[in-house]
Amino acid sequence: MKILKTALAMSSLLLATCAVAQTGSVEATIRKNVEPKLGEGVKIDSVRETPYAGLYEVRVGGDVRYTDKTGTYLIVGHVFNLKTSEDLTQTRIDDINKIKFSELPLDMAIKTVKGNGKRVIAVFEDPNCGYCKRFRQQTLAQVDNVTIYTYLYNILSPDSAVKSKNVWCAPDRAKAWDDWMLNNKAAPAAPANCTTPNDKVFALGQKLNINGTPAVIFADGTRVPGAIDIKTLEAKLASQK
Repeated sequence: MKILKTALAMSSLLLATCAVAQTGSVEATIRKNVEPKLGEGVKIDSVRETPYAGLYEVRVGGDVRYTDKTGTYLIVGHVFNLKTSEDLTQTRIDDINKIKFSELPLDMAIKTVKGNGKRVIAVFEDPNCGYCKRFRQQTLAQVDNVTIYTYLYNILSPDSAVKSKNVWCAPDRAKAWDDWMLNNKAAPAAPANCTTPNDKVFALGQKLNINGTPAVIFADGTRVPGAIDIKTLEAKLASQK
């Protein structure tokens, strides 16, 4: 009996070792065949087998692609569960892009408190972003009892950094930002010796795979891109409780 148990244990270990080796071999094959086709300088961050259709997930930054185990085919698109109507790809992307709100460097953001400020969001915005202005005017202007941390994320125009510096160096940053976004009233030119977190905010946005503005991040680490309406924002804030 003891010999039998030992043999079974060794067999299980051998099978597990073979499975790990096979998985590593498949990943290496996919990296070898797919990565060169993704574009110059583009690197695959991870490869993992999915539980559906024999597909393998290829993750590049915050994006998800699919391939077969030989890396012969590349599928760009979303996979849906037809029984539940769940967008499996979007669920995975949301999970990949989750961040720890507590780890955000809040000292690099403009803080605005409305009402009791108990609810919290972070927003990445560019001063030249028309959708950001619409989001401020039609959504954030209506919401109450929230603390908003605004990151001035300069990605749209060469003068975005200049406008952001002028706002950051104003005596009242929150007011200066509202003046610009709500009333198109530019902040005075910043003193030459005033320093800003512009470069650090840009690096942060790149690290978090934020590719457009506005981008709203909630307390649970989920994010919503674009100028969402007040109903959508309130629903997300309510889900944080």
